[in-house]
Formats: sequence, structure tokens, C-alpha cells
Amino acid sequence: MKKLTRREALATASMVAGAVGLRESAFAKASQPGTPISFDVPAGACDTHTHIFGDPAKFPMWSGRVYTPEAALPDEMHALHKALHMQRVVIVTPSIYGTDNAATLYGMKAYGKGARGVAVIDEKTTDSQLDAMGRAGIKGIRINLATVNQTDASVGRKRFQDAVDRVKGRGWHIQMYVAASIIPGIKDLVAASPVPVVFDHFGGAETAKGMQQPGWPELLELVKSGKAWVKMSGAYRASTNGPEYADVIPYAKALIETNADHLVWGSDWPHPNSTPPAGRKATEWNPVWQFDDGKLLNLVAAWAPDATIRKKILVDNPAKLYGF
Repeated sequence: MKKLTRREALATASMVAGAVGLRESAFAKASQPGTPISFDVPAGACDTHTHIFGDPAKFPMWSGRVYTPEAALPDEMHALHKALHMQRVVIVTPSIYGTDNAATLYGMKAYGKGARGVAVIDEKTTDSQLDAMGRAGIKGIRINLATVNQTDASVGRKRFQDAVDRVKGRGWHIQMYVAASIIPGIKDLVAASPVPVVFDHFGGAETAKGMQQPGWPELLELVKSGKAWVKMSGAYRASTNGPEYADVIPYAKALIETNADHLVWGSDWPHPNSTPPAGRKATEWNPVWQFDDGKLLNLVAAWAPDATIRKKILVDNPAKLYGF
């Protein structure tokens, strides 16, 4: 039997997920926690990685998107965080909107004072637009190469340098969603960056490739020096060995041992699937993944048994990075 790649395995999981909990659109509703939290979540805890997918009639999607999710709305996110005992959130503009950040701003406003955001921009985004987003609570801009499978480090370097020019002096950061293999090619830029740099989803590491995979040692070096932050999010993107994801534990502990002051946690709710199943067009509805966010948050206790470290990851570090 052919061994599935990580993307194929995740796509298969999404097809299974789409067969349960169906709504009128015939796809799965955004997940809600099914497992109680196993540890005391400290007050002021923050989920640093979520997305809002608004009503497409009000928030039209970008024509160049590579997938089409159904709605994941602020009231559903409120329910998620009530179950997870969290009071703060960072909403990140997903690739489906291109550089239109309206859905993210809508989600932030609906959530209230406990919300911050990360936007996506390009050369057409004006300084006055950045000013307005800053007043609304945007704290960074995202460079997303992973969703479109872009692994050319030269592309990452150009995008990174352009981003630095736009955000320096604003107190913002640059958020990178890239394959780990790109990190060696941008390491020098990150090390010299005048603004904080945050890597999504364990820096794009894949547990099947081992801890010497290109990019992982370089990421640890950047974290150790304080030049990079890492979101301990999307364990299922680093591994398909769920729901315990035991193979992610060594990576999480390596980050904690390296520099626990530069780590944050995120749910990645509503768990978008950017790889439509074979035969489904990018513009056709694609079911979101069904992951138990209670189990995903409980992973933090396995990664960080010390409550003091958990408070850093869930409360203190996000407060510093996002200005809560």
C-alpha cells in the first residue's frame, strides 16, 4: 500500500471529518471542544491563532484563493474560548481573503477588548490603512508561503524585507507561515530584524523528518537568541499521529528548554483545510477539519508540566507580544 504524504493524510482526515456533524451546506460545522481541560488555565490566557470566516455575502473571498471554507463566526469563537477558559484572542487574516482584512477586523470588534489581530498586506496597502488597522488592534502582518507551497527562500527574503520596511516604527511584528526548510535561507534577515518575528505552527517543522531537518536547528538558534518567537500551534500540522501527538512533545520541550519567554500557544481554530480533496475545485466548499480543541489545549500540560511555564506561554508572553 502506498504511504500517504502528510498533506494526503490530512486531506483524507478532512474527508472523514466532513462526514460527521453535518449542517445544511453538507459540510462540517467549525469544531467545539469535546474534552474538558485537564489543568487550571491561568487568568488572562490567550489563543494567539484563530481565523474568522465571515458570511461570504458580506465578506467576499479572494478570487485567487486555494480553498473555500464555510463560515466560522465570532459567536462560535466565543463559545470555543468559554470552554477553553480563555479571555484573549489573536485573529489572523487567512489566505482566502488575499489582502482584505475586513473579516478579521469584524471578528476583533465582535470579540471586544480582549482581541488583537494580524493582517495581510501588499504594496497597494497605504500607510493610512495601516494606521487605521493599528488603531483597531492589529499588531502585525503575516507572510504566508506555506499555504501555496512556496518553498523558494529567495521569495521569502524579498517578502520579509518588504514587510520590515512597512512595519518598523509601528511596534508591530512579522508573522511567518513557512516550511521549515525556508528558515536557513532567511535566518540572517531574522537575526538582524528591527521588529519581532513570529513563526507559525512550530516553524513548519514536520516530526517525520526528525530534529535535524533543515530549518529546525536554525529556528532553535533564533529562539535562543531572542530574535524569533514560535507559535506552539497546529500540532496536527507537524504530525498526523493524533490525537495525542506524542511525537510533537520533544519539539515542544526543545523550544521550552531553549527560551520559554518567546513561545505562545494557538488553537488554529477553525482548523482550515487548504488542500481540497481530489476533484474538488479551490472555489468549491471544503469542509473544515474536526479537531477536539480541548485535547489540543491539554497538550500544553504535556509539553509544560510546570504551571509557571504554562503561564508564560498562555498569558505573559502573549501580553508582551500583542500589547494586552
